[in-house]
Amino acid sequence: MNKSEILDLILLKQEGSYWDFKREWYFQDKKADLLHDIICMANNLSNRDAYIIVGVDEENDYSFSSVKSDPNRKNTQQLVDFIREKHFAGGIRPIVSVESLDFGEIEIDVIVIHNSDATPFYLTENFQSVMPNNIYTRVMDSNTPKNKSADLPHIETLWKKRFGLLSSPLERMMIYLKNPDLWKNSPNDYPTKKQYYRFFPEFTIETVHNESKNGYQYYLFNQTDIHPRWYDINLYYHQTMLASLEGLSLDGGRYFTPSPKTDGISLTQYHHWDISFKYYIKDSIEYIVHKFYYNSDGDDETIAHDRFMKCILVFETNTEKEEFKHFVANNWGNKPKYNKNIWMPYFRKIEGYNIEVLKEEFFNSQILQKMLVEFRNIK
Repeated sequence: MNKSEILDLILLKQEGSYWDFKREWYFQDKKADLLHDIICMANNLSNRDAYIIVGVDEENDYSFSSVKSDPNRKNTQQLVDFIREKHFAGGIRPIVSVESLDFGEIEIDVIVIHNSDATPFYLTENFQSVMPNNIYTRVMDSNTPKNKSADLPHIETLWKKRFGLLSSPLERMMIYLKNPDLWKNSPNDYPTKKQYYRFFPEFTIETVHNESKNGYQYYLFNQTDIHPRWYDINLYYHQTMLASLEGLSLDGGRYFTPSPKTDGISLTQYHHWDISFKYYIKDSIEYIVHKFYYNSDGDDETIAHDRFMKCILVFETNTEKEEFKHFVANNWGNKPKYNKNIWMPYFRKIEGYNIEVLKEEFFNSQILQKMLVEFRNIK
């Protein structure tokens, strides 16, 4: 959500399938209306974030009505607490937040109902006039009435969304990989290890040892056994390859993961990297497969995993990564304050490699981990 997007919706002077206007915040005796509106928006058929824009008077030509002094105003935590108290099916609740926007002396709030694959959201116990087991949605600019359920085709669409049936094959694969317990090993999978998704066996993932790949990265030296084995991780829908990732076996086979991606930061006017780092971005295919292969069912695997992750940056989004790079570029001159208590593993000499370069990359990775914590604390 951004300010220009909300302003564009206001200028349309009409409500729609994923946005609604309220002149003021919901009164205390209108909690059922608030919950009902949130559920309808969470189950919107546009498959995207939805907005309840508070502080726009649609009966007065969609003019602003500032919420600065509104006694019923809520922040994100209050709204989350309100949702948490309700009995949703499976304990799965809509994800909501409140964003405030300034327009000169006017301030409006936007209740953001974040898009989710967990649809349909519905109650198992009634809350005032909001009925249990009724599935509410929003069609065009109208919500399902509280005493009714949505039409069957719309309910089917919401269930299809939950099971990934509205998504592309790669998007469905990423949904299914988030449930590793539902994957089975194919018989006769040696030397290629192949697994399939139990409910849709046309989705498969295989690992193939790639003997042509050989190389060392700084994070390998944090393992007891520093020698890697490199693999290809191939994701298929029927016979069509959806993606191919580089994988590696760490610490003598105790831990397996897709290799992280690489980015860097330039501290000068030139475009070369002065600092490089390895990273994952949450909800990327690399990170989802990384989580898929980590079972955490043995001490050796857990130790190898933890040592690996101490060297890798994990970002919420690509935007956060780019903002962090800017932060590092502006604060790298303060590097000495992050140098304390950094433990360095033993770096044995490897023919053909400049060990001092690998040491520096490892050292920088530990500084960047500390800087990322500080970056998030001051955002």
